[in-house]
Amino acid sequence: MTAQRPAEASPQEPAGPEHPEDPPSDELSRLAELYGVAPSYQPSPGRTVTASATALTLALAALDVDASTPAAVGAALAAREQELSERLLPPTVVCWSGAEPDLRAALPPGTRLRIETEQGGTRTAFDQLPPGVHRLTATTPDGRTATSHLVVAPPGLPTPPGRSYGFLVQLYSLLTRRSWGMGDLGDLAELTAWAGRALGAGFVQVNPLHAAVPGAPTDPSPYRPSSRRFPDPVHLRIEDVPEFAYVEDRERVRTLSERAGRLREAVLEKGALIDRDAVWAAKREALELLREVPLGPGRRAAYADFLAREGEALEDHATWCALAEVHGSDWQRWPAGLRHPRSPETARARRELMDRVDFHCRLAWLTDTQLTDAQRIAREAGMPVGIVHDLAVGVHPGGADAWAQQEYFAAGMSVGAPPDAFNARGQDWGLPPWRPDRLAGSGYAPYRLLLRALFRSAGALRIDHVMGLFRLWWVPQGHAPTQGTYVRYDAEAMLAILVLEASRAGALVIGEDLGTVEPGVRETLRARGVLGTSVLWFERDWAGDGRPLPPESWRSDCLATATTHDLPSTAARLTGEHVELRDSLGLLTRPLEQERAQASADTAEWLALLSRLGLLRGTGGGRCASQEEAEIQAVHRFLLRTPARMVGVWLPDGVGDRRPQNLPGTWDQYPNWRLPIADATGRPLTLEELAASPRVRRLVEVLRDGVARRRG
Repeated sequence: MTAQRPAEASPQEPAGPEHPEDPPSDELSRLAELYGVAPSYQPSPGRTVTASATALTLALAALDVDASTPAAVGAALAAREQELSERLLPPTVVCWSGAEPDLRAALPPGTRLRIETEQGGTRTAFDQLPPGVHRLTATTPDGRTATSHLVVAPPGLPTPPGRSYGFLVQLYSLLTRRSWGMGDLGDLAELTAWAGRALGAGFVQVNPLHAAVPGAPTDPSPYRPSSRRFPDPVHLRIEDVPEFAYVEDRERVRTLSERAGRLREAVLEKGALIDRDAVWAAKREALELLREVPLGPGRRAAYADFLAREGEALEDHATWCALAEVHGSDWQRWPAGLRHPRSPETARARRELMDRVDFHCRLAWLTDTQLTDAQRIAREAGMPVGIVHDLAVGVHPGGADAWAQQEYFAAGMSVGAPPDAFNARGQDWGLPPWRPDRLAGSGYAPYRLLLRALFRSAGALRIDHVMGLFRLWWVPQGHAPTQGTYVRYDAEAMLAILVLEASRAGALVIGEDLGTVEPGVRETLRARGVLGTSVLWFERDWAGDGRPLPPESWRSDCLATATTHDLPSTAARLTGEHVELRDSLGLLTRPLEQERAQASADTAEWLALLSRLGLLRGTGGGRCASQEEAEIQAVHRFLLRTPARMVGVWLPDGVGDRRPQNLPGTWDQYPNWRLPIADATGRPLTLEELAASPRVRRLVEVLRDGVARRRG
């Protein structure tokens, strides 16, 4: 989601509690707490905000708890207290390897425990349990029995293999001379092979590649997907699908090739925006064509294995895609009988549309295969990490995941952010939240399968808004974000599942922990080996004088970058062009001159520090062609001076691109998610041109030298 300043950056706010117009009763607050719904929160030290009775009542309703009247609250409270007092085991129990969970003290004396492991064995003790999600049964002397999911996870993730630098890029924005109008998985493989072999880069981080919700036009944001579990076939490199070479209608192949060329030329030569819908229309036609080519025995066996591995989840996803072709992409507007994946009407429609269901299953397989190939190529190129995939915080309410897994989503709720000093109205991201109770009751099954699918083709996973593992701001539909409240998740269980699946894949985890972060969250993540995210312009001594944080004071367990996809590029930040852009779109909250002065002062402070440290070396000597380039190099020398284990370089910074890929606060006023990488003049550049760029080469020399010195 949108990167925000850390909470410590907030101006001084009044201390003391704040109460809503309809404050909750003590009983309602107590009931809310017992279900993990927070009756209050602290946006800053010494300041407490009380949630409204409306917010608590609606959040509880989304958890199937009736709190609509005082009598209902009393009855629900009594029932919940009795349920918790009589419960032998919680729905999910966490056991970190080498430590026994604190269970026995709460169980009646003489209670017997039995553990059925996912590997098929049976145990009666917690020592030396294999990692996995097992079944725990407790039986009391009086015959009462309870079962629970037992998550056994390693105590933490290993540290990154040495120190490395890598590139951050929005894949759609990276075109080659073979692209069909937007970057694809073939381009990603080409980037990783070049960056790993020729530049010594350790990783490439991309935007979420989740399946999008089709539309007219399709929402281009990769952070509101239809499905996080399955990737989007728009990223396929068509020519790399083996069957494409055997299409008999060569005239149609030639026509499609010419069409792809026109899409590519429109972006690279004519200044057109990336048109995802036009690209998908051409690729879909090609995929329909190559589907007529029979699979060979080996390919058919591989496809059958994929179908068996993905099972019901894939069938549901493909069914939603097939139904969306007939009824539109919002399942909540479909005929009533089709609004649930297990209904008789859906079963009948699935049979009738089996050909289309199989088509979408095959697309998922082809995309999964190319993703896996891209990671293999990255590792073969010498990258110790490879591809860093991005997990969006949620899914579109009308999409495939929300339809297939609707019992796990909180009806009538949306994820967002509470008001703060920089956004008094709060935020509503339009994404339905997962229900913590249903997740726990299933042993976190959908979460586990989601992570497992992503880790299959990832050397690392970036988790957007990682604070969501602990709590999320729930906004009732039809209400302002100010009328929301926090709902807690079992962070220990969420982290245990994350560590378990990442360890099985041998992958790293990076948490996007920008914005308001609850006390203790970063420490908990660090203890389990989850890296954080540090962005240069936000790293200041907020507890002291507010000056830029010197490099030795940065944390080591992080990915350090100069910018992100929804912040200004480094060139725009250094020149102040980001202020002019926001002014032209009416986004400034203060007069232009004040914004200019503040931005200039911020930049001047950083440049002064870079100069004092001897990192700003000016032009000449073939090292840089301009002062701006020298300053960008100095910024990255600074990042390399920090102890950060991973240093990320926004790839457009290598050529002085001015334009942000996403400008928060805009929709159709700015071409979010539709811009190709460009040079300082706005001319689009291909990967081939990036690889030949003297400016990129000079920046890479800085990066390689810095990494080598730190290793030495």
